Amino acid sequence: MSARTRLAVDIGGTFTDLVLALPGRTVSTKLLTTHDAPDAAVITGTRAILAEAGIPASALDLVIHGTTLATNALIERKGARTALLTTAGFRDSLEIAYEHRFEQYDLYMERPAPLVERDLRLEVTERLAADGSVLLDLDPVSVTRQTAVLQAQGIEALAISFLHAYINPAHEQRARDIIARAMPGLAITLSSEVCREIREYERTSTTVANAYVLPLMASYLARMQDGLLGIGVTAPLLLMMSSGGVCTVETACRFPVRLVESGPAGGVILARDVAARGGYDRALSFDMGGTTAKITLIDDFTPQQSRHFEVARAYRFAKGSGIPVRIPVIDMVEIGAGGGSIARVDALRRIAVGPDSAGSDPGPACYGRGGTAPTVTDADVVLGRIDPARFAGGKIALDATAAEQAVAAGIGAGLGMPVAEAARGIAEIVDERMASAARVHAVENGKDTAGRTLIAFGGAAPLHAARLAQKLGITRVVIPPDAGVGSAFGFLAAPVAYEVARTLLLRLDDLRPATIDRLFAEMRAEAEAVVRLGVPTGALVETRTAFMRYRGQGHEIAVPLGSGALDPAALRAAFDATYARLFGRVIPGLAVEALTWTLALSQPFDLPVAVSLPEGGAAAEADGTCRIIDPATGRLDTAAVYQRARLRPGDRLTGPAVVMEAGTSTIVPSGCSAQVDGARGLVVITDGAAG
Repeated sequence: MSARTRLAVDIGGTFTDLVLALPGRTVSTKLLTTHDAPDAAVITGTRAILAEAGIPASALDLVIHGTTLATNALIERKGARTALLTTAGFRDSLEIAYEHRFEQYDLYMERPAPLVERDLRLEVTERLAADGSVLLDLDPVSVTRQTAVLQAQGIEALAISFLHAYINPAHEQRARDIIARAMPGLAITLSSEVCREIREYERTSTTVANAYVLPLMASYLARMQDGLLGIGVTAPLLLMMSSGGVCTVETACRFPVRLVESGPAGGVILARDVAARGGYDRALSFDMGGTTAKITLIDDFTPQQSRHFEVARAYRFAKGSGIPVRIPVIDMVEIGAGGGSIARVDALRRIAVGPDSAGSDPGPACYGRGGTAPTVTDADVVLGRIDPARFAGGKIALDATAAEQAVAAGIGAGLGMPVAEAARGIAEIVDERMASAARVHAVENGKDTAGRTLIAFGGAAPLHAARLAQKLGITRVVIPPDAGVGSAFGFLAAPVAYEVARTLLLRLDDLRPATIDRLFAEMRAEAEAVVRLGVPTGALVETRTAFMRYRGQGHEIAVPLGSGALDPAALRAAFDATYARLFGRVIPGLAVEALTWTLALSQPFDLPVAVSLPEGGAAAEADGTCRIIDPATGRLDTAAVYQRARLRPGDRLTGPAVVMEAGTSTIVPSGCSAQVDGARGLVVITDGAAG
């Protein structure tokens, strides 16, 4: 983005991070998230960071914002009172879901309750065939009858999802018009607008989720704009999306479900740029904050993408136990492993960590806000990894005694362990959980972690990155500058972008290029209408993808499409190449079909120029020493302490060492070394020892 003075704001589960980008410098700050009024911390932080930079609010050219508000509303069931209008006979599809058990051996397994209770899942008379032709015309009387129910029930938001509306939206549009005339203030979401794709349950689930959070997000964004305007900020406000692009407030208010992973997506954009600067074509993004850790595969400087995501899992990290939403999203694995993750001794006398978190209120015991349960942050304080006087740049003073007492009472007493060993146990368990999740995620995608570069950011990640790398057999870790607020930095590099998807089932044998050209032209027009709200003029980058499969298969693979002609031979060649890369072979003699087509339109952006490690380099000058416990051996070491702000490109250091900065600290264990690269990233070389 070309705006010169930009503010990035990332609201997380524990902290709210702000980064102010000025010509030639950046200023950052970190505050505890104010959950009851998330915009309050943003306004407070904006005032503070502008004052620190010495510029007026009117000098801002752009504000970019990512928030967990939509996600939290879905998890905590704090959205609008929502109803679903659907085809007669299909109101229970939302509850039937996939008809499978995500925990096969759990006799007490509980499915997530639908966001819309059965009495508010309303049916109307209409029916379309799978090809979009009308079998039974929409009965306006049945729609009017259900409108009276909506009014009587005090409904705040309505999701409309009719059978096969992805191929023909006419009935949904007519139903919306009838209801909107009677209830002009009602927030209405159509499945044919939010998710124009096949698969009834996922399409309906996405539509309901969007409707459920729409009034909340619209109100929140209005308050945010008013609050910023109240302190003199007149710059445009853009929102980070889960796909890694940004959109306007208008788009975010229509499709707030696209914001569900906005914060973590910003972090992956940062990791992508770090990988490009270092020339690391195979990387692993590692984002560990106060509540969760997120891991993403990055190959050829491109984060792995997906069109499916689960929110509000009943078994928080069990695949299949949540609410599916079909949106463009950066594919990441999320683990309940953050600084606030709570540790306990389970029934088998083992240390267990997470997934529940102490959050920002009351927070870890060391915060002194009433928390008593031991957390990962408490363990890190006991291990000497965190200087209590310098946490969050000295803005939050930590109570080391409270941390020791919590770890001793919560873990040490139950297992007969000294407090230091109990703290090490917490750290080792959380690191192993993250390593296990990374291994599984890589294998599920036909990849591995060996030979990758670990790019770590977030308040807690640099504390654990070297040990995680050792467990994964990774020998190189990169900690970017100001890593504690890494996701907010990623916002600044995200382009204005939008993706449109359409289902059109076609066998390649029967495909007519003119049909596909017409489809992509329609999708291009829809995407451009959104992107031009943020980028009024200039060229745009178009990316096309087809989701294809062998005829008879139940699921598709994403096949990148070039800019050339899309004739059957070219599509078959692209499919064969992608299938062979994923599965090692193709299946001769089987017909191929394309199910869904996507078109992404983006503001042009260039990856950063590669910056090599400086030749030679002198030993960095330490600012003192501290005592830390080695995570692998449990040995108490004397570690050199360095202030990152004083390190210069080429500076070298050896472990054990602690590199401190305002938002986090980097641990360089014994046997490891580090050097500052040309972009001021800290490159840690581990011994790659597993275990």
